[in-house]
Order: sequence, then C-alpha cells, then structure tokens
Amino acid sequence: MSDQLVIAGRAFKSRLIVGTGKYRSFQEMARAHAASGADMVTVAVRRVNLTDKSKESLLDYIDREKIFILPNTAACYSAEEAIRTARLGREVGLSHWVKLEVIGDQQTLFPDTEQLIEATRVLVKEGFVVLPYTNDDLIVARKLVDAGAAAVMPLAAPIGSGLGIQNPANLRILRERITEVPLIVDAGVGTASDAASAMELGADGLLMNTAIAEAEDSVLMAEAMRDATIAGRKAFLAGRMPKRLYASASSPLSGVVR
Repeated sequence: MSDQLVIAGRAFKSRLIVGTGKYRSFQEMARAHAASGADMVTVAVRRVNLTDKSKESLLDYIDREKIFILPNTAACYSAEEAIRTARLGREVGLSHWVKLEVIGDQQTLFPDTEQLIEATRVLVKEGFVVLPYTNDDLIVARKLVDAGAAAVMPLAAPIGSGLGIQNPANLRILRERITEVPLIVDAGVGTASDAASAMELGADGLLMNTAIAEAEDSVLMAEAMRDATIAGRKAFLAGRMPKRLYASASSPLSGVVR
C-alpha cells in the first residue's frame, strides 16, 4: 500500500492503468476492470457518448467513485485536433487530465512527436495534467518533461500489436535519465510476461487495453496482468542477482569440513 503510483500529486493504489475499447460487451469490460485492480481507466473522448443521455454509454459501466477516468485523444492527427478534443473532455466533465495522443502515421499509429510536444505545451498552460503517449526516444521524452508533462508514456511496441518490449535498452535509458516524472509503458504489451518485464526494467506503471480486451478470457487475463505488474515491480525493487557465464553452487563449499 505504501508503494503507490503518484502522478501530479495524486496517488493510485494500482500501477496498472487499463482501457475501455475492444471488449465484447460493456459488462465484460466492467468485470475485467474489477479483476485488474486498476483504479484508473482511459476513455477515448471521441468514441464515447457524451451528450445523448437516453443511449447506453460505457461511462455507465465505470464506478467513478472507485475509478479515476483518464480521457484520451485517440484518433487525433494534429496538435490542434488533440487540443480541441482534450478541451471537450474537460468541458463535459470527464477530467482536466488527459492521455495525450497525436498520431503521425495511420498504419503504425506512431506518434507525431513534434505535434505532441506542441500540444503538451499548450494544454499544460491551460491547466491540464498531461500524460503524453510517445515513442521510446530520450530526446523527445526530455522535451515533453520540459514542456510540463506530468508523466512520460513510451511505447513498448506499436499500439495493439501485442509484440511485447521491442527495445528494452531504450526503456532502460529512459528509466535512468527521466527521473522527474513517472515513466509509464504504454502500448505493445501482449501477455503477463511482457508486463512483468516492463516493470522489472523500472517502469513506474503500465497502460494496456488490447492485451486484456482481445484475450480469450478477458477477466482472467486482467487478473494475470494485475499479478504480473505487482510481481515485476517487486522484482525491480528487490534487485535481481547478477548474471554469470558459469555456474555458482547454491550450497557453497567454503567453510565445509572435509
């Protein structure tokens, strides 16, 4: 309980953040959220019913007394578009926090880092708590921190790919060099071992959606991701043993009387 994820002065019990898309039903989504133990979920502002109260909305299946909503700017391809979407989310009462996405390529969904940095600067000045989705580039991460980002969220692999961590060296560099704000790995996790590996590299948290929503049993996978996140964090804090080329006896012979 004492090892909490703290972003912009707000503490979260879970280091796992989950999404709301791609589930087979809203009911399944709600069960997976509960199983994940997450107390923050991200919602695409442009894909949720915000105005017609007579129609069913995924927001009806999120207990906002227990779960913090993090609006995101998914499907935005320019700083202007992302800024407008973030403002909309705040105006309709979702939050003044935003997971900022500015996509630069439709096929890979890689971020447009130039537009991302610009949108971060603008939204921070307007009082938003900005959590930008970015690539695993140290220089871009540094510029985002300088622009006022409350966290840096590098991808492990392309969004929805499930490929796992493709460049652990870059994540290690980011962990060592970005210390002012939390480092949250976002995108690419496919299964529990990926989650544990990311946390063992020193990530402060994880954000995932597809890995849980597209699993054959989403609820069971949510549980697995919860446990893997916790295990990976504990392993990082514990400090792993050094790797050795040769064997080292588990029962040392030094001091044994022959």
